[in-house]
Amino acid sequence: MAGAAPKLRADDRADRTMSGRHDRALRAGLISVMVPLSLTLVQCGKAPDPAALAANSQANVQVVAKTNSQSSNARVASGDGFEDRFPAPQFKERFPSASESFLQRQMSDFSPKRAVQSQPEQASYKVASLEPQVPYKRPAREDLTTLVSMKSSAFPYFGNNPASDAPFLNISKGDRRGHRSYSGRVYWQDETYSDSRVLVHVPEHFDLRKPGVIVVFFHGNGATLERDVRDRQMVPKQVTDSGANAILLAPQMAVDAADSSAGKFWQPGGFKRFMAESADHLARLTGDPNSARAFANMPIVIVGYSGGFLPTAWSLEVGGISDRVRGVVLLDAVYGEMDKFASWIENHRSGFFVSAYTRHTARRDRELMSMLRQKGISVAEDMDGPLRPGSVVFVETGEGITHRDYVTRAWTRDPLKDVLVKMAATPSLALTRVASTNP
Repeated sequence: MAGAAPKLRADDRADRTMSGRHDRALRAGLISVMVPLSLTLVQCGKAPDPAALAANSQANVQVVAKTNSQSSNARVASGDGFEDRFPAPQFKERFPSASESFLQRQMSDFSPKRAVQSQPEQASYKVASLEPQVPYKRPAREDLTTLVSMKSSAFPYFGNNPASDAPFLNISKGDRRGHRSYSGRVYWQDETYSDSRVLVHVPEHFDLRKPGVIVVFFHGNGATLERDVRDRQMVPKQVTDSGANAILLAPQMAVDAADSSAGKFWQPGGFKRFMAESADHLARLTGDPNSARAFANMPIVIVGYSGGFLPTAWSLEVGGISDRVRGVVLLDAVYGEMDKFASWIENHRSGFFVSAYTRHTARRDRELMSMLRQKGISVAEDMDGPLRPGSVVFVETGEGITHRDYVTRAWTRDPLKDVLVKMAATPSLALTRVASTNP
């Protein structure tokens, strides 16, 4: 046993020697790992090196520039540049699609379930508060401006032209039918005379329970409802800005064409049918189908601009409801039909008549004035006074006023607004009230 002890000590030393070498190797490995980590942790507490940031930034700029260049080249190659995605606006389509600002409405769009029971002016309801009753207030709403397709609108029209008693569509080419205008130019039915839409505008302040008026606007040549009546001539805005309790109807006449054809308004009773159909649409648009009768009896003011004189004159002559027309406004529009205008003025002394004109229509306006004076009808030649029942006013505007801008600038800016304000301020007309003066 005594001889075994040295052997054990030798083995133990060998084991300790091997263990020491293992420990040193482990410590060396740990140091090699910890030193870079410690340097990194130490760096985290210091401000970034500006030189390093500048270098990285420059590298990023180069990468971004290269990426943008490649992306730009790819867009050019694929035709997806800014000009391709956002081309310059062009008036290519005469009839707006569903994605455009106006939607074409049909009678089926207005379900009876949208009808709401009208509330009395001072009705009240109970609330959970210290106050037992709170006066009812109508919820606020915005102006309503939309397009509605109407069967009784001016077009399409397949009847005769009363000026010649010949078919209105007097030319054909294959399956296409068209109309040769007085200037000799041919307009095709499918492009120019097939739009049955009507611009309908109901101001936010309109109240059916108060005296009101329907303004029917016949636009001139070369016009569309969106581009010209709404955006350029701002007819809906003038109606709203007047503050009058008024609604606007503007049927599309010949689409963007130098043609004043009246279409269905040439027909006896055509204007009456148009107003009857409009009453049904207005009732649904304003939320109460039972109000159609009120719209069907509301007074009418017809405004004709330029080529709009023709549908205006025929609506007065054969429209079937000339007694509902309480006012006529012509904006540089007396190009003919003086006998029809003179007859309506003579036989409807409770209404008013206003004609503003430039040098283009001056001769015919003066001829109409002479016709009226021969009938003993007093004629005023300025718009300074109020509009009264029986008022007949002719206003000549100066050389600086252009025909194209006449709906927005005639004897004053926004002449349609001016007429509605003057009309609403005359109690004896009893047509409408200005919203701001109503309780």
